[in-house]
Amino acid sequence: MESITINFDSLKKETWNEQENKNVALLIDFVQNLMNNHRFEYVLTTFGNQRYLQHNRGIPDGLEALVRYVQEFVKRFPEYTYDVKHIYADGDFVTFHSHVTTNSRHRGNDRKGLNIIDTWKVEDGLIVEHWDAIQPLDAFMRFYVWLNGGKILNANGVY
Repeated sequence: MESITINFDSLKKETWNEQENKNVALLIDFVQNLMNNHRFEYVLTTFGNQRYLQHNRGIPDGLEALVRYVQEFVKRFPEYTYDVKHIYADGDFVTFHSHVTTNSRHRGNDRKGLNIIDTWKVEDGLIVEHWDAIQPLDAFMRFYVWLNGGKILNANGVY
């Protein structure tokens, strides 16, 4: 199965300053290894910190909890990939607009999978906070999101 690679050069904006470029590069490394390469130990040792707050209500705080969540998702959907379409940077905040698919034959089909917007906050070179908005694109993913929604696993609120 061909892997998805996030291409910094094709997504980079000329308007980003030096710090925004560093923050985007940090997040590309993080997301590429967590979501596409599934290098979970690398993610924990490279990006782990005690300050990570999660605003997705279905995931507890901490990078360890996020890694466990993605590990379980990958067990269910081994062909899962996260294809970044756009990146926006504003100071400490970096946003990825991505197409997620759980089946390799659905890659590139915007009627399958999930439309996800993730925003992270970076402070002092650490990923410290995460928000997301998720839009299921097909009946299966709408059902999956409905079935797995509802449990609130952190008290941070969605904003």
